[in-house]
Amino acid sequence: MNRIDLEGQHAIVTGGAQGIGFAIASRLIASGAAVTLWDMDGPLLKKAEAALGAGTRSAVADISRWDEVEAAYAATTADGPPVSIVVNSAGIAGDAAPVDTYDIAMWTKIIAINLTGTFYVNRAVVPDMKARNYGRIVNIASIAGKEGNPNAAAYSASKAGVIGLTKSLGKELAGYDIAVNCITPATAQTRILEQLTPEFIEYMRSRIPRGRFLKVEEAASMVAWLVSKENSFTTASTFDLSGGRATY
Repeated sequence: MNRIDLEGQHAIVTGGAQGIGFAIASRLIASGAAVTLWDMDGPLLKKAEAALGAGTRSAVADISRWDEVEAAYAATTADGPPVSIVVNSAGIAGDAAPVDTYDIAMWTKIIAINLTGTFYVNRAVVPDMKARNYGRIVNIASIAGKEGNPNAAAYSASKAGVIGLTKSLGKELAGYDIAVNCITPATAQTRILEQLTPEFIEYMRSRIPRGRFLKVEEAASMVAWLVSKENSFTTASTFDLSGGRATY
């Protein structure tokens, strides 16, 4: 494993209690960063914090609620170093169903967490990054945001929105030493699969030319470079992690 130099950096990783978020947090710590995990699952969050060890803190937050995002950011910065890295990994897949029968409440929940929640976190951290003229932000989108998945319109739409948000914010901040990028992973072997039917899981696997799901460590490797000082030019961009599925 190449060690990216993140010494002296402080990262927030949302959805950091498990899955891709946990793997990213682990990689950032291995690279020298201090990490604060945000997650809405308090007990799981404490287990993750203990597993990651020294240099890790946590804050319980439902990112779909602006008041909780504000409170978590205030707590994170009150007794810790300034936040220079943010990875927005919190998200849900939701139910698989066609649009004409899709549950309205589930649609609203997915958009609230995946898209509005990502906006809230960016909204909270950007002012301080601008004031210090430094920051690195990675938003976790999905290959579904590029290509769409049948029976997953809410998830696909939310992740397409994350890509658009990333490109817009990256251009807004291009005059600062702040990089805003996103990654578009194919399905990873995480607990998010528990929300899907076996048939839908197999459909997702069949679309990946590599013939397997993404390993969370592979996502962490890409993110580690994106949040480093070495990534000093690329911003408002989308990085593919689809195992060959992406067509653009």
